[in-house]
Amino acid sequence: MTLRYATTAGTTSAALPAQSGSPPRQAVGTHPPVVRDLRGRAGRGPRVLRFAAGDVVVVSGLPGSGKSTLLARTAPAHAVDSQDTRDRWAHRLPRLLPYVLYRPLVRLAHYRGLRRVLRSGASVVVHDCGTQSWVRALLARHARRRGTGLHLVLLDVSARTAREGQRERGRGVSAYAFARHRRAVGRLLRDTEAGLLPRGCASAVLLDREAAGALTRITFADAQTDG
Repeated sequence: MTLRYATTAGTTSAALPAQSGSPPRQAVGTHPPVVRDLRGRAGRGPRVLRFAAGDVVVVSGLPGSGKSTLLARTAPAHAVDSQDTRDRWAHRLPRLLPYVLYRPLVRLAHYRGLRRVLRSGASVVVHDCGTQSWVRALLARHARRRGTGLHLVLLDVSARTAREGQRERGRGVSAYAFARHRRAVGRLLRDTEAGLLPRGCASAVLLDREAAGALTRITFADAQTDG
C-alpha cells in the first residue's frame, strides 16, 4: 500500500482526505494542508510514503522516538540526519571528549550539509529534533522558492517509549533537554491533530511506533518506480 502526495501546486486536499478537527491553517490562494493519521492501526498502515520530486520531508518527534532509525531504513538515499554528522565527528575525536564541547561544530557541519542538498534541488528527508521551529520555517522557505512542497512526518510515542529508545541506542539527553523536547513536540502534535500545520507545510502524517515500523520506504516521484 502506498500513500501518494501532490505538491502544494497540485490537488493535495484531494489526494488524501483531511482528518476531522479544527479547520487547517492555510495561506490565501493555496490548497488546505492534508493531515493523515495512521496511528492505532496495529501496523496495518501503508508500507510506502511517496512524494513529488524535489519535495522536502521533515521527520520530527521526541529523542529516542525512532527518527534516525526510520530515516536509515526507509530513505537512506535522501536522508539528511544530524545524528550521522555527530557520529562522523565522534569517530574522529578522542572517545572521552564530551559531546557538549564540539556540539556547535557538529551543528554547523550538519546545517552546511543540509544547505548544500537544498541548493541542489534534490528530494530530501530531514531529521528534525522538534524544538527548533526556525529550521522548519527555513525548509518551508526553500521549498517555496523551489516550487515544491514541505511535508511533516511526526512520530507520536510516549515519553517512556522515547526514554527506552535512548537507552537502547546508548545515548540520551538530560532531563532538562528532554522536558524541552516534550513541550515542543507536544505542541506540534496538538496543532497537527487540529489541522494546524507549521506555516508553509502542505501535509502531515502522524505515526505511532507500529505505523512507523510498518513503513518500508519514503520515496519520491523521481526515484525508481515502486515495485
